[in-house]
Amino acid sequence: MIGMTRSRPPLALLALTAGAFGIGVTEFVIMGLLREVGADLGVSTSAAGLLISGYALGVVVGAPILTVATARWPRKQVLLALMAIFVIGNAACALAPSYGLLMAARVVAALAHGTFFGVGSVVATRLVPPERKASAIAIMFTGLTVANILGVPMGTWLGQQAGWRATFWAVAVVGVVALAVIAAAVPADRDTPEHADWRRDLRVLGRRPVLLGLATTVFGYAGVFAVFTYIAPLLVERAGFAAAAISPILLLFGGGLVLGNLAGGRFADRALVPAVFASLTGLLGVLVLMAPLLTTRTGALIGVAALGFAAFATVAPLQLWVMSNARGAGESLASSVNIAAFNLGNAIGALAGGVALSRIGLGAVSWTAAVFPLAAIAVALVAVRRPSHAALA
Repeated sequence: MIGMTRSRPPLALLALTAGAFGIGVTEFVIMGLLREVGADLGVSTSAAGLLISGYALGVVVGAPILTVATARWPRKQVLLALMAIFVIGNAACALAPSYGLLMAARVVAALAHGTFFGVGSVVATRLVPPERKASAIAIMFTGLTVANILGVPMGTWLGQQAGWRATFWAVAVVGVVALAVIAAAVPADRDTPEHADWRRDLRVLGRRPVLLGLATTVFGYAGVFAVFTYIAPLLVERAGFAAAAISPILLLFGGGLVLGNLAGGRFADRALVPAVFASLTGLLGVLVLMAPLLTTRTGALIGVAALGFAAFATVAPLQLWVMSNARGAGESLASSVNIAAFNLGNAIGALAGGVALSRIGLGAVSWTAAVFPLAAIAVALVAVRRPSHAALA
């Protein structure tokens, strides 16, 4: 086991962070290039937007399938294979001559996402002392948050200047670098799952505490994307900002993601179950306050930063909670499926926010979003009060 001080995490953990950065960029950068992609391939912007949905579907489907398929592989080998899939998928995106082939390439790239973060979370916890597991997960997910702050704006700029295909080539290069760093820095497995049994893993996945943990993740993160999906019209039509101000304002959201992610990991190291409830309660409070905050520009800036903080403060606690409920056998599968649960929550939240927007109006979006973390807290309470088969902390 490799130790980790508060100031210097092990190089292997930073290698996982590099991989998370590349995956984060490829997931979100398409949002800033929808017009360019649509114009080049002859489809509408709304059709181009389905490339985001296609990626999410790839994550949800790929996470359990690839995790089961690679269950008997050494975890380092799994990570390297996933980064290879990631590189191939992004290179295929850059070369895609049609919308249909670009969609297929996006799905291929997405297949690596859930299993990488799921298996990577397990590997990360093996690199540190037991009391630092949640912080290790948070450090790996820092790659995802930095992708939002730096990678996505840079990728968008590159795509606008040199064409959207150049962005996917650049992401593929990032994947090659991450693959090389993981190969060099991540140690070989000491507990290779040679006797892994996918049937046993599925039984673990069906345990009541694991299922309740997954449901908590879905509900909790649905609340985030019910608001964030529509943050642009909320800032323009409710808070009164010009459209040009949206990108700089979203830097506040990105900064909140980084700080919330690290804070959530640190808190979960000290007390996992309290961290789960505290982070979800914090998210609920922020979403309730978003409605009045978005009525003024100053309030909106505070709300956007707070939403970023609250959103990712939940990630490490929820991820470690599901993993601890699986307790060894099936841990990698439960971890990967929980990543899919985050993405399922994204899709549900975006749909619910859209329904609230179309039927009631922008003012109802944040109130609708607040219902989801409230439901997540209720599910978590059921899990804690009626534990079964696995410890909850």
